Amino acid sequence: MLLQKKTTRRKFLLGSIMALPVSTILMKGLTAAQAAEMAAPELLDYKPVFFSAEEWQFIMAAADRLIPAGGKGKAPGALETNVPIFIDQQMHGEFGEEIYLQGPFNVHAPATMGYQLPYRPQQIYKMGIKMANTWCRQNHQKAFHDLTEAEKDDVLTKLQKNGISFAQMGEESLVASQFFNELLSDTKHGYLADPIYGGNKGMKAWIAIGFPGARASYTEWVKQHNIPYPLGPVSLSGARA
Repeated sequence: MLLQKKTTRRKFLLGSIMALPVSTILMKGLTAAQAAEMAAPELLDYKPVFFSAEEWQFIMAAADRLIPAGGKGKAPGALETNVPIFIDQQMHGEFGEEIYLQGPFNVHAPATMGYQLPYRPQQIYKMGIKMANTWCRQNHQKAFHDLTEAEKDDVLTKLQKNGISFAQMGEESLVASQFFNELLSDTKHGYLADPIYGGNKGMKAWIAIGFPGARASYTEWVKQHNIPYPLGPVSLSGARA
């Protein structure tokens, strides 16, 4: 089990609530969306299944800087929406493992030549975090998660622009921007994905942008421009916000 016993018990009880008709849940003063959020893992209690303790600290710190809380309209951040949990579960599952890796590879080939890395997504994370923390210790005498917010932003910018040379630290195949792009892409996916995949806790990101989610039909709203969608999103699990 990934969670502590008290959290697992809470999930069991709330799972029973989620199985009740929506009208019954509302009578209890708890909406389906609120029940879904409470049933989701607490980020600080969650035990990663793929990342090591230090790697998990990096993921938490990096996700927090890529999508910080309090954005436009006080939108929730990556930590409030369980984005690190999404990434950990994706890396633990088939997404992190299954990719065509039959060489030869040419890491300097143009993007039009397709995927040219000899690494799976799991390996990109392992190597990228190791290289980033090594650089941080060489230049700041601290791991990435211990840096100030400004320093973290500077390191992420350097990764994005290949301002950190992985080759100088012995890694010839992976460049910094490739790791950064994988991290940024997965962070965005975790923020906006359906909550059943581990992120977007409580559908908070969908609520912030007015996305209807998996509603069966909302065609009557497609042509109504500049009008807030009033019904709230629906998860694939049936939970409503």
